[in-house]
Amino acid sequence: MPTYDYECDACGHTWELFQKITEDPVKSCPECKKRKARRLFGTGAAIMFKGSGFYETDYRSESYKKGADKDKKSSSDSSSDSSSKKSESKSESKTPSKSDSKPKKKD
Repeated sequence: MPTYDYECDACGHTWELFQKITEDPVKSCPECKKRKARRLFGTGAAIMFKGSGFYETDYRSESYKKGADKDKKSSSDSSSDSSSKKSESKSESKTPSKSDSKPKKKD
């Protein structure tokens, strides 16, 4: 059962009402009792979990979890390979320092 937002055009009072979809909209305002209440259009049928412990990843399917595990393993394997290649290339491409490039003076 959805929660509907209502507003009174007479006094400006706003409230929420939990009612069945098949029920007719309420016409009377609970504050001023005038028949000027109208149902407001909502933003859609989004589900909102309130409270601690609700995370987007809690309800993932098993196939999604397996695919994510494969991606983690393959990316960690490739990153370890690339880091070893970087360390090898650094040791091989040692540039001479400025002191090595200057000619030595003869006495």
